[in-house]
Amino acid sequence: MTAITSTPASGSAGLAAFAAELRPEQVPEPVWRRAEELLLDWFGAALAGKGARPVKSIAALAEAMGPAGGAAELLISRRRSSPLFAAMVNAAASHVAEQDDVHNGAVFHPGTVVFPAALAAAQALRRSGAELLLAAIAGYEAGIRAGESLGRSHYRVFHTTGTVGGIAAAVAVGRLLRLNPEQMNHAIGSAGTQAAGLWEFLRTAADSKPLHAAHAAASGLSAAYLARDGFRGATQILEGPQGMAAGMSSDADAGRLCDRLGERWALLETSFKFHASCRHTHPAADALLQLMREHGLGADDIVRVNARVHVAALEVLGVVGRPQSVHQAKFSMGTVLGLIACHGAAGITEFERALDDPAVGDFAAKVTMEADAEVEAAYPQRWIGKVEVNTRDGRRLTCKVEQPKGDPGNTLSRAELEAKALRLAAFGGAAGPEEARLALANLWKIRGAAVVGSLLPGART
Repeated sequence: MTAITSTPASGSAGLAAFAAELRPEQVPEPVWRRAEELLLDWFGAALAGKGARPVKSIAALAEAMGPAGGAAELLISRRRSSPLFAAMVNAAASHVAEQDDVHNGAVFHPGTVVFPAALAAAQALRRSGAELLLAAIAGYEAGIRAGESLGRSHYRVFHTTGTVGGIAAAVAVGRLLRLNPEQMNHAIGSAGTQAAGLWEFLRTAADSKPLHAAHAAASGLSAAYLARDGFRGATQILEGPQGMAAGMSSDADAGRLCDRLGERWALLETSFKFHASCRHTHPAADALLQLMREHGLGADDIVRVNARVHVAALEVLGVVGRPQSVHQAKFSMGTVLGLIACHGAAGITEFERALDDPAVGDFAAKVTMEADAEVEAAYPQRWIGKVEVNTRDGRRLTCKVEQPKGDPGNTLSRAELEAKALRLAAFGGAAGPEEARLALANLWKIRGAAVVGSLLPGART
């Protein structure tokens, strides 16, 4: 591995220079391996989106507006389209089941925007598997730092995946287009000026969340292709006086944009999602599951659960009262803990029955949330889980989880990632068991592929 010298530029230009000039030999082997794992995890999440109503709408739009064929693969339909529409559909599909990865510090889902855009461009440009992974690594490093730089205030109103997701996608595609640093910065600028994604959708169970991912992946891809052709974007879109930080944050820190580039690999800090719900529910879910196992409790033994959370969890989850859709239920702490208590899991199949399960609804009514000083102080770098449980026989029990399942210090093994991906493929019906196993086997070897081809057989033009 070759050491990376300090990038002289800072801000948006520094990110652009790092991403454009990153060489394979500068990337440590653990980063390559984690990139493979993140790609496989994203693939499973994308297959799970087949059949979801919002994804069907976005896929129908792509079919109506896009070409009848193309170089890029739409995973859920096995059709082919242009890179633009393939990125859009695959991003939406991978963000609807709430099983895609997340970076805690940035509160950002990188995989759902980076991989759809990068895969589409790699297939169209006939790039190698190693080039695809290196592009994804660059996209993760840039997108995560952009999210961190916008601070906690940004996330109160803006869905970070929708806003900085376009930048991450632009960087990944820019790598595959082999943009130089100046062109890469123009791509970042054009992606940033299109940044969008507001949390208001949660209040009415709207379909906006997968649309945020679809728009970010597509706009980032477009920004990179435009930059290749000489289109100029703002060169300080993140830190400039009328840039994203100025308009979307009150506590931005531009110093985070180039934080230890080439030394600290933010991709390694990304978490896999174990439960099929908003990540803010996972720490409490793990704590409740551990407490019930340790004390041999059933759902009927519990009369009250108080989840002690960080403030951002209250801001995101607190707007959901009684869930009106399966997707909204994934943002309900009561529903998630009800599934854990009643069924021992909050997986993708459990959520399909949650709204019609009276036991889950009854348990949800027992759940409250409260801000906790220790949990708040650790967030967003660490997502501590704490619950207080009152039992029917008068006991008050507590449990604390330092690292939720899927975090880097409590990660999923490759076998667990495969099992998760197979479950998601079976749920969506996008691939049969043998097809899915073959696809996963090929993904583990993609770094050695001379050309990135179809991930599933039978793609139709």
